[in-house]
Amino acid sequence: MPTPPRPTARRAEEDSARGGPTRRGRRPGTPARREGRRGRRWATRACTALSAAVLACAGIGHAVLSTVDDEIARVDAFKDMKNRPEAGHGTNILLVGTDGRDNVSAEERREYRLGGAPCHCTDTIMVVHLSAARDRATVVSLPRDSYAVAPAHTDLTTGERHGEHGLKLNAAYAEGGPRLTLRTVEKMTRLKIDHYLEVDFTSFMKTVDVLGGVRVCTSVPLKDSHSGLDLPAGEHLLNGGQALQYVRARHVDGAADLGRMRRQQHFLAALVDRVVSSGILLHPVRFREATRNVLGSVRADVGLGADELVALGRAMRSLSPASSEFTTVPVGRGGKTVKGAGATLSWDREAAERLFAALREDRPLSDPTPREKRAARPVPVAPGAIRVRVENGTDTEGLGEQVHDALAAAGFRTTGAPVNAPERGVERTVVVHDPRWDRSAASLAAALPGSALREVAGQGATLRVVVGADFAGVRAVRPADPPREPGTAVRGDAVVCGGG
Repeated sequence: MPTPPRPTARRAEEDSARGGPTRRGRRPGTPARREGRRGRRWATRACTALSAAVLACAGIGHAVLSTVDDEIARVDAFKDMKNRPEAGHGTNILLVGTDGRDNVSAEERREYRLGGAPCHCTDTIMVVHLSAARDRATVVSLPRDSYAVAPAHTDLTTGERHGEHGLKLNAAYAEGGPRLTLRTVEKMTRLKIDHYLEVDFTSFMKTVDVLGGVRVCTSVPLKDSHSGLDLPAGEHLLNGGQALQYVRARHVDGAADLGRMRRQQHFLAALVDRVVSSGILLHPVRFREATRNVLGSVRADVGLGADELVALGRAMRSLSPASSEFTTVPVGRGGKTVKGAGATLSWDREAAERLFAALREDRPLSDPTPREKRAARPVPVAPGAIRVRVENGTDTEGLGEQVHDALAAAGFRTTGAPVNAPERGVERTVVVHDPRWDRSAASLAAALPGSALREVAGQGATLRVVVGADFAGVRAVRPADPPREPGTAVRGDAVVCGGG
């Protein structure tokens, strides 16, 4: 990738007014024109941003990163900032994703449903906190529609001077670029931000491909006609385009944005796992290739140079899914309406303050994942929500009681005492279920390796297990998306394939 030309003096002067140089004529102050498409793009910028953070901060040496450093566009995002929060412990990086897609080919646009004009806006804002000991990374997503109060500033698009006013958080970038975004985030979180990274999502597919793909697991089929995602249940090694579909999908189920954000967290954990397991951090040539793919569309603050990247990289070589955690700012009820922008999301101030206080004090948000939980297989429905009746289909005395007790120990709601099945001499264990409870049946079958599924309409919510001669034990399972209290985090090793 050739090094982009340096801006002319006049261009540099114009860029300085907007907070730093831009690429390919994009304008940070351009308003969003396609609100309906914004939601599908959240994950793309989120994952690209984390890619940049991981690959840029996990450097091998000064010589490699010094060359890469020359290719990063710079923005003076902290210029003239005053009345900033007091610094806490650790390092906070603000990651902002924008909508550039200039390097995506026409064929890729068609194949991966990337039509439409880019809005050159941002709807992804994340804070990455690196612990002072550099043994933990916490990623906090700030919902794009969060209600925010922007400080007084000059609008970059209209030149109009604005006093302090309410807006959607993602509108801060459109009105005032990186500086206003930083000021607004610091005011909302009371976190002092140390560095700024801005990422163009066109590098996302290349990043995944350079890593040899990223492995994700799904306990149920995922199909979304809007993004083109079509994955059967199971484990998948996604290339760049498929990964893009996975993180953009929001019409997979009734969970909409909630389900999408959880899938994004799973992908981020899988991305960290892939970076570590690929060995790319130990190979200068591969590392340089990867970072050039990512950093060719990145803007960073002027203080995040090669020396800082090397220092962070040396300290972060131990980064892994087990040392990473992911969460979203908890949202409360009663969002305000902003004139011209519509309804917003209001944060749960008490829960949000606990979250950001933990970051200021450099405390983890989650407990280590127990070994037995990491080994458990993720399933769509928690065992405790599944009612099971056990029937012995063999001539082996006591086998029904054995299976009954094992399922109860695994957390399933066994009902009554086990009985003998009407049919005898059953060779293969069968999970008999009403079609309406197919997700519960899939979860139960996952706990019984080799078992088959049989539908019986009208059976109701209780599932039947007809034990066959092939029974070889009960496998531990866990819900793929366990319910969490607002502001709590999920650890990476709890959601990657295989559980860790």
